[in-house]
Amino acid sequence: MNPYPHLLAPLDLGHVVLKNRVLMGSMHTGLEETGDWNRVAEFYATRARGGVGLMVTGGMAPNREGGVFPGAAGLYTAQDIANHRIVTDRVHDAGGRIAMQILHAGRYAYGKDCVSASAVKSPISPFVPRELDEDGIEKQIADIVTAAVRAREAGYDGVEVMGSEGYFLNQFLVTHVNRRQDRWGGSYENRMRLPVEVVARVRAAVGADFLIIYRISLIDLVPDGSTWPEVVELAKAIEAAGASILNTGIGWHEARVPTIATSVPRRAFTWLTARLRPEVSIPVITSNRINTPDVAEAVLAEGAADMVSMARPFLADPDFVAKAASGRAREIAPCIACNQACLDHTFSGRLTSCLVNPRACSETELAYPPADVPKSVAVVGAGPAGMMAAIVAAQRGHRVTLFEKAAHVGGQLNLAKQVPGKEEFHGLVDWFAAMLAVEGVDLRLGTEATVTGLQGYDDVIIATGVTPRDPGIPVEPGARVLGYLDVLQGAPVGPRAVVVGAGGIGFDVAEYLVHQGTSPTEDLDLWLKEWGVADPAQSRGGLAPQGPQPHPPARAVTLVQRKAEKPGRGLGKTTGWIHRASLQMKRVDMRGGMTYRRITPQGLEIDTPTGPDLIPADTIVLCTGQEPARALADALFAAGTTCHIIGGADVAAELDAKRAIDQAARLAARL
Repeated sequence: MNPYPHLLAPLDLGHVVLKNRVLMGSMHTGLEETGDWNRVAEFYATRARGGVGLMVTGGMAPNREGGVFPGAAGLYTAQDIANHRIVTDRVHDAGGRIAMQILHAGRYAYGKDCVSASAVKSPISPFVPRELDEDGIEKQIADIVTAAVRAREAGYDGVEVMGSEGYFLNQFLVTHVNRRQDRWGGSYENRMRLPVEVVARVRAAVGADFLIIYRISLIDLVPDGSTWPEVVELAKAIEAAGASILNTGIGWHEARVPTIATSVPRRAFTWLTARLRPEVSIPVITSNRINTPDVAEAVLAEGAADMVSMARPFLADPDFVAKAASGRAREIAPCIACNQACLDHTFSGRLTSCLVNPRACSETELAYPPADVPKSVAVVGAGPAGMMAAIVAAQRGHRVTLFEKAAHVGGQLNLAKQVPGKEEFHGLVDWFAAMLAVEGVDLRLGTEATVTGLQGYDDVIIATGVTPRDPGIPVEPGARVLGYLDVLQGAPVGPRAVVVGAGGIGFDVAEYLVHQGTSPTEDLDLWLKEWGVADPAQSRGGLAPQGPQPHPPARAVTLVQRKAEKPGRGLGKTTGWIHRASLQMKRVDMRGGMTYRRITPQGLEIDTPTGPDLIPADTIVLCTGQEPARALADALFAAGTTCHIIGGADVAAELDAKRAIDQAARLAARL
């Protein structure tokens, strides 16, 4: 029986039939810029072997000025075409299909040569774009067409023309950027002229038997963005110009509304795709925060789309489709939308990977081959590092015993899943538990490992995690002081709290403390209201006129740190602003540069240039860092037993699950 009849149904596009309704959406990984084309090819071929119906590459620049950053990959020479042919041949040999995304960044291009409809600087770039004249516009069109022709020569099955997320073509569509009064500006008919002309010219150049996907912005989430009637008008014109499929984009990169982070509800924007679909006769693809086959199947079964785009879920698990088709959905490594190893890496100029799958983009660099000599391996600690080490070692054929003194697996992931907006961590813990069972790991819960009990194993891996750091602040009798462990495990907190420490844990605890009622991540209407998202049929750009309307905070919270800098500066590059904005909406008082004197029953006493001051509070919550839990490792070394130390037990740094999981996988791969 087909467990996902809609998701796994073929899609007939006329000259080609896709084997299912799954698109691996475009992601910039940085692989093309490495120049290692075998590595690029293996990344895509791995996902083709995993069963995805169609893939779209990361954005390829049509010219130098349109590159997202200086040196961004594109098809400029015969050698570039030959390099890309390595990728397409590998994908086709693996039974897959692949389209190349043509991405002109416009004013988002990080360089002084950027161009746009008007000389309006982006808030996320220091460069003012040059306003294009008629000849300049013609050059951009011609270059995009040339890129499409070269993509066909390189063996791609089609191209995706990027017209959303605030990139070049999107910039012409809205008065937010387009201030022109010539035939490329003013009326909407003029503003949409460029994307329509691009699609028509590309179709004329590549012929009828080549896919053209147009990525259309359904809701811009910026001031003076498109209205819904304009979106529909553009969709119909793009179809008439020759597009094969409409893929949907949500929000501009500069929008102050999160669109793909973990706190965004699953399938948060499929209601817009459902509304667009009846307006056109070509297939419509939906996207954003769809990360399980059950969610994808429901979207298609409801008629909200013809196809589902999932991008980062294929970083997390390249075999997503194959596992779903074979009834092994619980074995699909979940994308938790954390952004830590994907988008944060991309926007930091680093190669993309994945927190839950360190092999992502390292398929030729990190392998899990069968062990030449299976060993008996003891792993101590069933947090993320210990579980990943146990799973990879068992996959390789080692006999693995995992000791965990608690009654359940997960370690401090179990704390993260208590935080509103981090509900995806429930699925991550469930996946780890499922894989431990699938791989036959001997899991011993409620068992504290000892030096004596660890004798006789060929390898011992210590993943005992961290313990909270004591900041050494003097505490007066009668003061109520809790650690973050206490709070996230349900200890009562009064109506006024001070959170000491503004790292990732401090922000999570503050979010936990101001929350009351249903998590907006679990209730789309609440979430839309909280972030000020409106129906674009009623409000231009989809921004509510009244702005965000968050639920009132459960208590008054002050978040403080010693560092004399803006609290939250060290948070994720692409998600830190979300956490700061969320707490600001809940009226959290965030302060840096604090010098702590003592904790009293009345609150936190601090030093100021004018003398002591008091931040009133009935509860003080300490989120002041962690220390490695190394006691067992030290005892083993003292007894002459060699062991490997990973995760927080090795380096206690803000509960860094990304580093811990990667370290664990690499250790297990070389045992």
